[in-house]
Parts: sequence; structure tokens; C-alpha cells
Amino acid sequence: MTDLIPRFSAQGYSTENVTARRRWIEERTGMDLAQVGTYCFAPEEMRGNIENPIGAVQVPLGVAGPLLVRGEHTDGIVFVPMATTEGALVRSYERGALALTRAGGVSVRLFVDENRVSPLFIFDGVAEAAEFVRELPEHFEALRAEAEATTRHGRLLRIEPHPIGRQVMVHFCYSTGDAGGMNMVAKATDRACRWLVEQGVVRDFYLFSALDSEKHASSSLYAGGKGKKLVAGARVPASIVRSYLGTTAARMHEFWDSNVLGQFHAGSNTCNAHFANGLASLFIACGQDVANVANSAVGLTRIEVMEGGDLYATVTLPSLTLATVGGGTDLGTARECLGMLGCAGTGKAPRLAEITAAFLLGGEISLIAAIAAGELAGAHEVYGRNRPLQKMGEAGM
Repeated sequence: MTDLIPRFSAQGYSTENVTARRRWIEERTGMDLAQVGTYCFAPEEMRGNIENPIGAVQVPLGVAGPLLVRGEHTDGIVFVPMATTEGALVRSYERGALALTRAGGVSVRLFVDENRVSPLFIFDGVAEAAEFVRELPEHFEALRAEAEATTRHGRLLRIEPHPIGRQVMVHFCYSTGDAGGMNMVAKATDRACRWLVEQGVVRDFYLFSALDSEKHASSSLYAGGKGKKLVAGARVPASIVRSYLGTTAARMHEFWDSNVLGQFHAGSNTCNAHFANGLASLFIACGQDVANVANSAVGLTRIEVMEGGDLYATVTLPSLTLATVGGGTDLGTARECLGMLGCAGTGKAPRLAEITAAFLLGGEISLIAAIAAGELAGAHEVYGRNRPLQKMGEAGM
């Protein structure tokens, strides 16, 4: 029988247990894990974030900015931490941020702030499923009381039934405060559904149906209700487009219009240049649940040409899922990176969301401009590939 990974007591989060488990792995793999064993926080702090810990990994951290954000929760300059191993990425976001700042900043508004779980109920036939849908509103207050009894922060806002054949999937929609809240709302919904079983309203249920699009990309996300829905936009004068982005608004629009057609032809359910790049780097830096990039990266970028050759660029993010409390937000360097942004702790999630939207807009205009100007391959050659130090020297940088 294959050896089992050492568990120790209570999953073994002490320094001694983590070290012993790492040495056990070293013996069986023949790999020295000295770097894995070097990290900046007490191993006991990992409890609740990971099992079978042996150490931590390191990702290079850069910073992009200055970025001027004009939101309802943010009004000023920020510098954004980015954890990545992709050369040229930080430089690209920095260029976009600087162009937006010189243009007067990014206007950002938050429209929806929710999370949801969508359990599945199966009935004997269509008639029984329809009866459940009709009667469900009568149970809302009882369901809310059951759900909210499990949490101090979650609030059940509404329930939305979606009949499909003899099945009914129900959105349980919550406010989750500054937490991402998926564990919170799953626990609350589980209790509410068990109440329905106890009352004889349903026979059984499955807690997840996938209709909620948790960590999945889907077109249903555009309606909102899964995370934070935001729009960010800025008008960039033609002179700044030329001097900072090296192209024109007309050329950026021409390229992006064709790119939209390409994404449509590919069957994509999203239309942006690279939301996932910025989101992943920011999420890793700030202790977010990185798998939420899957739904958070669903969204739209729009490029318009205004009078005088000015650029108006917007991003629409219907499903941004992030947090400033809970999860990995208080662990080691994540706490410091959130602090850099003024986003550590309670009451800061809307600010983090606004900064993220503005930050992604910078990344969008920079990449679109680089492609429109024919500079993308050269930029990666200088900053990210093929002996970058030598290439920077050749470029006189």
C-alpha cells in the first residue's frame, strides 16, 4: 500500500509538523525543498486555508501605477501589487495606468454586490415542480430566518426559482459584506434547504446545480448577482493616446472591432483583451481565491473614437468576486498588499472592487494599443523573453 502523507494531530500546523512532513516528501521524491520551507508567516496561520502543509511557494511581486481612481469608495492615486512570472505584464499595466492618470483618472461605479448558491430540487413530475415554484414565495421569510441563523454577516435578499423539466434550480441571493462569502452562503443555503425537507415541501436536494456559475464562465453572469458588477471608463485625449500608447484611437477601435468579431466567431461568452492576466496577478498578491478568476474574467471591453480623435474606453465586470476579510486575505504578504491599496479589513471590499475595475481598464487599453501599434512582440522580447537583460541593453533601456 502507498504510504500515506503524515497527518499528525489536528492536521499538523506546528513548525515541527510542517517540517517533518516536508522532509517526509523530500525523502520520497529525492528533491530538496529548502526554498519551499522558507516563508514569512507562522505555519499555524495556514489553518483553515490549506491541508497537509509543507511550506509556501514564492511568486515575484511587482507594482503598477500611479493609477488615479475616481469612484464612490475610492478617490485618489493607488499603486497596484501584481504577482506574476509573465515578463512585460507589469510594464503593460503600468503604461495603461499612467495614461489613464494623465487623462484625469478612471470613473468607476458599483451597481450590484451579491453572491448566490443555486441548489437543485427534483420532483416526480412537471406538475409537482410547478406547484413548488408557485408556493416558494410563501416560505421566503422562514427560509431567510433559517439561512441567517448560520451567519453574522450574510443576508438573504431573495430567492429566484428556475424550473427545468421536472427539476427546479433556485438562486439563493445574498449580501455577504466584505467577504467573498461562498462558504458562508453555502452553509446558510444548506440549512434553509434542510428546513424545506423537514417541512415536507421537498423530498431531497443537491446543494449545487452549477446554475450559480461558481468558478465557471457563463453568459448568465452578465445579468449580475454573482459577485460585484462594476463599470469603469475614461476619456483619454488624442495627445495622450499618441504619446503614452503610441497609436491612435481610430486604430485601436479598428483592431478591437475586428477582435470582437473574432471572439464572436470563436463562440466566446466574453469579450475582453486579457482580464484574466490582471485578475490573476492581483488575486495572488492579495490573498484572493484565485479560481474565481474563471467567473470574474467574464466581461466586456469597449473602445470608442470621440471628437478630436480622443479615446473613450470602458470595461464592464458583471461578476467580480473578491474579499478584504476571510480566506487568505489576512495571511502573510496578502495582508501587506491589501494594506498598500488601503483595502485591508472590514468595509474595504467596495474600494478593492473599484480599484480592480480601474486597474483592468489600464491593462486593456495598453494591450489593445500595443497590438494596434504592432509593438506587442517587441515588448515581450525586451521585457519578458530571450535573455531580457541583454535585450534591454540593446534597446538602450
